[in-house]
Amino acid sequence: MQLPETFDALILEANKHELYRKLIKQINKDFLYANIDLDFDDEIPPTSLKLILHETIYKLIQEKFADYLNLLYIIDVSEEKIKQLDGNDTLQLAENVAFLILVREWQKVWFRQQYS
Repeated sequence: MQLPETFDALILEANKHELYRKLIKQINKDFLYANIDLDFDDEIPPTSLKLILHETIYKLIQEKFADYLNLLYIIDVSEEKIKQLDGNDTLQLAENVAFLILVREWQKVWFRQQYS
C-alpha cells in the first residue's frame, strides 16, 4: 500500500475507492473512544474535515494535552512520526498531526476493505 503524501492525495484515493464515508466513520469512532466531543457528518466536505480536525488537534495540544496523547494512542499514530515533527510552531504541528491521523485512519479503512 502506497500511503498518500498530501491531504488532497488522500481524499482522491478515498473517493476513488469509495471509502470516504467509511473514513469519516472511522474517525468518529476513534474520537468517541478517546472521549473527545467531535462527530463529523458523513457528508462533510473534505476541506471542512481538514479545517475542523486541525482546529481540534490544536485545541487539544494547547488545552488538553493528556487527551491529545490518548487520542494518538487510540488511533495508533506512529510515535516515531510524531517525534520527527517540529514542535516549535504549534499551529503547524497541529496541521501535521491532523494529517498523520487522517493517514492512519485511512490505513485502517483501506486494510479493512481489502481483507474483509
